[in-house]
Amino acid sequence: MQSEPNHTPLTGPNASWTVGDITVHRVDEVPLPPQTGIWLLPDATADVVLQDTWLQPDFADSDGVLRLSSHSFAFTHAGLRIVVDTGIGNGKTRANPAWHDLDTDYLERLTAAGFPPESVDLVILTHLHTDHVGWNTRNLNGEWVPTFPRARYITSRTEREFWASYDMDEPRKQMFRDSVHPIEDAGLLDVLDIPAEGLDLAPGLRLIPTPGHTPGHIAVQLSNHGATALITGDCIHHPVQLSHPSIGSCVDIDPELSEATRRNLLASLSGSDTLVLGSHFPPPTGGRVLTRGSHYELISVKAA
Repeated sequence: MQSEPNHTPLTGPNASWTVGDITVHRVDEVPLPPQTGIWLLPDATADVVLQDTWLQPDFADSDGVLRLSSHSFAFTHAGLRIVVDTGIGNGKTRANPAWHDLDTDYLERLTAAGFPPESVDLVILTHLHTDHVGWNTRNLNGEWVPTFPRARYITSRTEREFWASYDMDEPRKQMFRDSVHPIEDAGLLDVLDIPAEGLDLAPGLRLIPTPGHTPGHIAVQLSNHGATALITGDCIHHPVQLSHPSIGSCVDIDPELSEATRRNLLASLSGSDTLVLGSHFPPPTGGRVLTRGSHYELISVKAA
């Protein structure tokens, strides 16, 4: 992928939603440039996108170009201060110009949401892709050190073992060197076996296997006082995939499995009160899935 660098400064406070008594914060890193959607979801052509008028104006431009963003989610639950995925990161050497050598105020925004790095207890990594692990580490005196020194970092065993045996190109090796190996070397990474029914980290906090994009991909389900939210990771990149579940990402490891996972997940969410929080959905980011004829739509839930 070749995209122009995007260091567009963000303005305004972080968005948030309530799930029972829990406040879930979206911690923004950077909006992704328009070329991202064209590369990432190549079958989501302008003609396809413009068929779904509900995608405008929030999720697509009037010319059919998708909008996407990079952000984390942060919340406190069961006495744990939790961050889900850590974005692209600052000052990192990346092949994609839009991700290369970023200089964002992500840590300031995380702190403003009430989660200074030293206070975080748990970092959940839905998968080990460049734009989900970047803030695992930060540069300190020329060395990559854990951004969250008190936290346990968690991913699935299937995910870590897959990449351990994968024939990586140099850019991916670089990403592991600066964003994964330092937390392993510090003894902070826990790899967990995730059964088909999911794994409860705490009452109301469940990791759900959603394989296909990567073999060990997980989504995060949060439940509290009768309310439920699901953080998608990359099993759904963009709301256009609700109308067209067959549209996959160009970087899906197993496209057929990714589509099957997406269809099963959407069927389980449709008509429920589950708040879906997309890990790359641009604002308003959150919504509920409804069936509309032969496809699904996302009914936006505006953030606070």
